[in-house]
Amino acid sequence: MAEAERSLCEILTDAQAVGDGPALARAHHVIAAVLHTGGRPAEAISHAWVAFESYEDETGQGRALADLGGLLLMVGDTEGAERALTEAVRRGGPQDYATNALIELMNCASYSRDRVGFERWRDRCETRRAGMPPNIVVDFLLKAGIGRARFGQFDRAEELLGKALETAESAGLHEFVFRIERIKNGLRECQRALRTGTEVLETLELESDAVREVSASLARLES
Repeated sequence: MAEAERSLCEILTDAQAVGDGPALARAHHVIAAVLHTGGRPAEAISHAWVAFESYEDETGQGRALADLGGLLLMVGDTEGAERALTEAVRRGGPQDYATNALIELMNCASYSRDRVGFERWRDRCETRRAGMPPNIVVDFLLKAGIGRARFGQFDRAEELLGKALETAESAGLHEFVFRIERIKNGLRECQRALRTGTEVLETLELESDAVREVSASLARLES
């Protein structure tokens, strides 16, 4: 990961030096993905935003917005996430990145404990399910299951996670298999915590000036 980040930073410097906008956009976008994978979403956010601003095509901009929305949700900025994801859906139409953005909007609603919003976005995801490739189906089932657990519907959550696991195993999606098994194994512990009145708070990481700046820029994008 460190070597990938170093190489991409060199590419970024070269692209800036020659004024190659498309290469600059792709470099920022890939750096954001590397930082995300490395567990550094707050650092990835500014790169995803610059990628969005640097892309000259609608598809590139939409993909960057979809990724940006997921990153903002990871650090707890639900308003910024919703803005980025909604714009990605508007731009993307039937494309896969717009479907991913819909799934993240569903996830965002359950994170905020917005039951009505969760059901609305889940229904929209269901209308696309027949055309989803296996990896997106698994992601949808996983996040729908997580949403059910957030609303205390643990039996339904377990059923959805079971379907996600079965689909991931049949498609050879090993990373998903590991994640789903880990979440399933912790599901009953979450249920016991709720029954005993113990509340697990999700971390908010909005202390970064860069994250706040991107969130403000997204708000201006709507106006």
